[in-house]
Amino acid sequence: MRMIFTDEQKKILTRTDHTLLAVDATSEDIRKVCFEGVDFKTASICIPPLFVDQAIRDTDGRGKICTVIGFPNGYTTTESKVFETKTAVSQGAHEIDMVISVGYLKQGDLNAVKKDISAVRAACKGRVLKVIIETCLLSEAEKIQMCKIVSDVGADFIKTSTGFSTGGATLADVALFKANLPPDIKIKASGGIATLEDAEAFIEAGADRIGSSRIVRLVRQQMMEAQAVTIEV
Repeated sequence: MRMIFTDEQKKILTRTDHTLLAVDATSEDIRKVCFEGVDFKTASICIPPLFVDQAIRDTDGRGKICTVIGFPNGYTTTESKVFETKTAVSQGAHEIDMVISVGYLKQGDLNAVKKDISAVRAACKGRVLKVIIETCLLSEAEKIQMCKIVSDVGADFIKTSTGFSTGGATLADVALFKANLPPDIKIKASGGIATLEDAEAFIEAGADRIGSSRIVRLVRQQMMEAQAVTIEV
């Protein structure tokens, strides 16, 4: 069945990474989220590295597959992150979301942080790279430092959160990124975006992507409610 979306729904869906990163996700769960991402025309479908090969087959070229590297804590070695990235790319992943080594940043070893990201950037072989900095664990000064590092390395996005730590995206963080990034570096807000109104607010604040497991369900619900009203009338 052909789906018809409103302009407002399209605005959100085309900026959404439809996400399933639950620890207990099964192959069937991944298949479902892939079909949803294709049907609802989301920007990408974000799934664990374990399922990249399957997701590529399930979507059959009809959607972009995103996966996560060093997830969710970021404290695996750079070599491990590079291996994960190369494997995902070889299996067909279109986008890579990597977690920084927060400990390096906290101890002020900015060069180590930069080398870690640079190595993954090289392993991406031109694929989109989003750098997750886990804003809930950082000071404002550290967030600004990461804006510079992400820009210097040439990543495509800075991303707020994994959704697995003590907090998620905030409008204040998106505004901070916007004020400290060059125009060519994009922003992904992720973690705790629970409503379509939330998504719209983050987009208006400057987020180019939204990471969420809820958006597709909310749009579907909105469409069903609109259809019910039409039938009743």
